[in-house]
Amino acid sequence: MRKIVLAPLCALVTVSVAACSPSGPDQTNPELAPRGTAMTKVKPTRQDLTTKISITGKVEMNPTFGLVAPVTGEVRYFDVPAPNGTPTRPIRVATVWKDQTPNYVEAPPGSTFSGRLVDDKATVTAGMPIASAKHVGYAIVGDIDGQQAYKINGALTDVVVQIKNGPGPFPCTVLGTIAALPQGTIPEKPPVTPDTKDDKKDQPQQTQPKDQPQQPSTSTGLRIVCTAPADVQMINGASASIEVTTGKSAQALVVPVEAVAGAQGKGKVDVIAGDGSRRTTDVTLGLTDGKVIEVKSGLTGDEELAVPGPNLPEGQQQGGDQTKPTGP
Repeated sequence: MRKIVLAPLCALVTVSVAACSPSGPDQTNPELAPRGTAMTKVKPTRQDLTTKISITGKVEMNPTFGLVAPVTGEVRYFDVPAPNGTPTRPIRVATVWKDQTPNYVEAPPGSTFSGRLVDDKATVTAGMPIASAKHVGYAIVGDIDGQQAYKINGALTDVVVQIKNGPGPFPCTVLGTIAALPQGTIPEKPPVTPDTKDDKKDQPQQTQPKDQPQQPSTSTGLRIVCTAPADVQMINGASASIEVTTGKSAQALVVPVEAVAGAQGKGKVDVIAGDGSRRTTDVTLGLTDGKVIEVKSGLTGDEELAVPGPNLPEGQQQGGDQTKPTGP
């Protein structure tokens, strides 16, 4: 009697276990392809490529900007008197001597000298801020972070500004350098001697404005300062967007950013051969607008590339920044 009862029970257990276990090979998600699978093919193309950076700024009155050394050499400062009005001509503030040749540093018209940034007779390098100046009137000022600074340092000739809910876009002329500035210093005037004291008795009223102490500039962070055309109406404190063109390349050889892996100008792509095999090739990278990236060398333009691109070892996968958008 026991055998007759247990046999159907065992059969029931066997059927239940079999129903819970999949038969055949492991099932996979049909929407996901294995990593590294070439989903599509692309060929390099040629197009004009422009890269831009957008910076948040605002309208400011009388902003400070830096004047840089034109060459490497020894700086010698001039004694710059306080102006009686807004200068209409350049003001010579220093000379950088190199190979016994003077290289003058001047504050542009419409600005006043506001401080020395290094010691007199100090050795300075080309591009180093050595004096500060104050623009008289309105200007656009935008703060810059360290990563942006290296991208736009040599690209300040093509700057466009849009004031929020106001004028624009309009070209903006950059003043001085984007480098952070230390606090400026203005040396005290030499003490009055009996001779010079007697000379001043005849003209006390006219010399009073010049005897007023100048206020040295305060320190600033990395920032861009630019001026708008004269016909643009400005309101102090108004928000603005500053767009800086960081690079241009005519008829550049470009590929989709998804086809490239790499970092800081160096990258790799997978070239597909006629038999369908893939060969990883080194390439030199250039500009990118976030959609395509310039290939300066390593490809002829006739290749077919796999998308997505090759998988780099863990230590080399920092190149994602190279193909991220650099503009708005």
